[in-house]
Amino acid sequence: MKIMMKKMVNIMAEKEIIYTLTLPSEVSATINNKTLTIKSEKAELKKSMKNYRANIKIEGNKIIIEGKPVTRRTRDVVKTIISHIQNMVEGAIYGYVYKLKIVYSHFPMTAQVENDTVLVKNFLGEKFPRKAKIKGNTKVEVKGTEIIVSGYDKEDVSQTASNIEQHTKVKNKDIRRYQDGVYLVEQTNITEKPNKKIVELIRGRE
Repeated sequence: MKIMMKKMVNIMAEKEIIYTLTLPSEVSATINNKTLTIKSEKAELKKSMKNYRANIKIEGNKIIIEGKPVTRRTRDVVKTIISHIQNMVEGAIYGYVYKLKIVYSHFPMTAQVENDTVLVKNFLGEKFPRKAKIKGNTKVEVKGTEIIVSGYDKEDVSQTASNIEQHTKVKNKDIRRYQDGVYLVEQTNITEKPNKKIVELIRGRE
């Protein structure tokens, strides 16, 4: 009971939620009209961070996030922004690769890239190909039964991979017999990522 009361007092005493992220030397950050830009030698990523609960400041290689009012909802908003920034920094430096596998037991399938669309042909013997949208600047390569999705924007890469997977799901059939489809089998980076924190995060200001 005393611990809960102490936590409530601490929360009430807070006027705002503040986090500071220290960026690695490989990237720089700018903010304009609440649109955050993370730039490296390999990529430039932009994302709108518009939310009345959070304010973002750039001071050198540090990003300061200030959240008001002090509520659970504000904390969730701030944590989501932190997650977006961490993904942007990782993507700008190391990129993302999602590998998918074409699996079939009844009807041989093939895939090909046509402009901004992935075509999966002969899925369950269908006459017309299944079409999956490629998001943003994501690159898609087909190598035999492997589909390699890569890029620097994690949301675009993951959404493209998800589009391919979702558009080849078996419906209205016994999935114990029909396991045909395209399945995500591996997530990695374009450039090998070291086993350490990329962005340093602290509560408050430095």
